[in-house]
Amino acid sequence: MKLLIIEDEIRAAEYLKQGLSENGYSVDIAHTGTDGLHVAANGDHDLIILDIMLPGIDGFAVLSALRTSKTTPVLLLTAKGQTDDKVRGFDLGADDYLVKPFQFVELLARVRALLKRGKAPLGSPVLRVADLEVDPVRHRAIRLGQRVDLTAKEFALLTLLMQRSGEVLSRTQIASLVWDINFDSDTNVVEVAIRRLRAKVDDNFANKLIHTVRGVGYVLEHRVTA
Repeated sequence: MKLLIIEDEIRAAEYLKQGLSENGYSVDIAHTGTDGLHVAANGDHDLIILDIMLPGIDGFAVLSALRTSKTTPVLLLTAKGQTDDKVRGFDLGADDYLVKPFQFVELLARVRALLKRGKAPLGSPVLRVADLEVDPVRHRAIRLGQRVDLTAKEFALLTLLMQRSGEVLSRTQIASLVWDINFDSDTNVVEVAIRRLRAKVDDNFANKLIHTVRGVGYVLEHRVTA
């Protein structure tokens, strides 16, 4: 697996590279937002670990630019731990968020979780609800013949909703199953993720599949209207 670290503190970047390399990962490093965006946009990395406070352009700008063309999982690793920063990061398309200082074993766990996410066993069936189709093996979602481009986190969320089609899932259930490590349930990250997913899966189609059950949670199902 090939990782990219975008971190302006040289010692921190080298510490991360050493630890990740010792755990079997190939690691590239960029020290500015501008260089990081260039390397990420032109590389074939399996995961990007991205600081927010960077020289050149900050991590939020890097992430926003990446999401116009890349679905590579992004882990924001930053000293900015305010709820507003976390929500902004997820809203821009981050797949996970870890606040400095951190324990390296937790970083490793999050890296493993992100790399595993979306990798279904061979032979996994294609999931279908109405005109929406999700292929866990090929990591592909299609609606009415149109490819739906999703981030790793969005794909994990959609797959969960498809697998549990017709079942109302609470915010807590979604948080524990999609954001499975130390998720802060007091934030509105789930709502933000649902909103982003709806924009891609539902907004351009007359038949809406993702529904809010007020006071309970969310459900993906085909509802026949009169």
